[in-house]
Amino acid sequence: MATLVRPAFYEGQVLAAGDLTATVEQARGAVARHNRHQHDWGIAQGLTLTKERRTDPDNGSDFVAVTVQPGVAVDGTGREIVVAEPVALEEAAFRQTNGADQPTTQLYPVFLAGRDAQPQSVSLLTSACGGTAQPTRVEEAYQVIFGRLGDERFVDDQVPPAVDAGPGNGTVPWRVLLGFVLWQNGHFADEFDTSGSVGRRYAGVRADTVVARSGRLMLRPDPAAEAGRSALVLDGGEGTLTFGRLKGDGSVDRLLEVNPQGDLYVGGTLQIGGPTPRVLVTSGTATDGMLLPLPQGVTQVQVDAGRVDLHLRVTPRLERPAALPSGLWALGPVTCTVDAERRLLSLVRWLSVDTKGAFCDLPAAADFLVLATVAGDGHGGGTP
Repeated sequence: MATLVRPAFYEGQVLAAGDLTATVEQARGAVARHNRHQHDWGIAQGLTLTKERRTDPDNGSDFVAVTVQPGVAVDGTGREIVVAEPVALEEAAFRQTNGADQPTTQLYPVFLAGRDAQPQSVSLLTSACGGTAQPTRVEEAYQVIFGRLGDERFVDDQVPPAVDAGPGNGTVPWRVLLGFVLWQNGHFADEFDTSGSVGRRYAGVRADTVVARSGRLMLRPDPAAEAGRSALVLDGGEGTLTFGRLKGDGSVDRLLEVNPQGDLYVGGTLQIGGPTPRVLVTSGTATDGMLLPLPQGVTQVQVDAGRVDLHLRVTPRLERPAALPSGLWALGPVTCTVDAERRLLSLVRWLSVDTKGAFCDLPAAADFLVLATVAGDGHGGGTP
């Protein structure tokens, strides 16, 4: 069974270089696994592309010098990439990758990737046996990579390392998209954050639970609490969920709020999207054998096509009919239903009190109510 191993030491132990290196690598691996499994990779801070207008001294044409600003990113291996100073994009490096392309108005992607590098300086000390001095540092460097047209579509296809692996060393660069450049007349002509639907990817967090220690949790779309921007606030003290716009003091001017009792406050107009059904009604009195009518505006074709839902209610009128023979009669069983064709079946059995066992089944009138629910057209009206 494969397991992770961390260094352990004892008194009097002679520490070899491998022991000390393992101590560093164990910590780096733990941080990388945290970054990789509990966060989404991408830009954490800065690393924007900026431009400065220039003029070509040879032909007087205008172009821009593009610079990557300082910042931090985390790649898909969990490796932290730090750019401490502004870095100018090199036109020669762009030509080396895309120099043979025909002139185009399409945008070329610019990537950042971390890599390990040996610094030029080495230890001045030699080993006790007279061996050659070895480097005592590894530079956690980076490289700016120009992609070919369309390479930005494949950044999400990069394969992460094994679940127990530490950070990558850059042998296989993990590309973090910084933005795009426009190349015209042998120079950079402009820079952009997005091309079509693809843009800079930012680092995120993977969490099933987010807990606010202050008792108040705010979600907003910008790092800075800029007045006028949207925010969502869950206030544990007041028990409210509020959506609104930030004010200058950091509070939220509520536009929508739900309180602990479930009461809803809406500061604007409440609009319900989607199809809005109509309910059409007709009512009256029918006799046994009659077809109950449809509400005005509803046709049998719509009912047969399933575009209308019908709801019917019938109530018999228990009045002594004129056709009932003279004598003393009592009400017996009553039948009052509607068949699939909406035909009313309304019968009352009258039991003779004067003659034992005698009865008479006679039709009876019934009051009816027909509700027709007609699917709407999606614009608040309803077209049958």
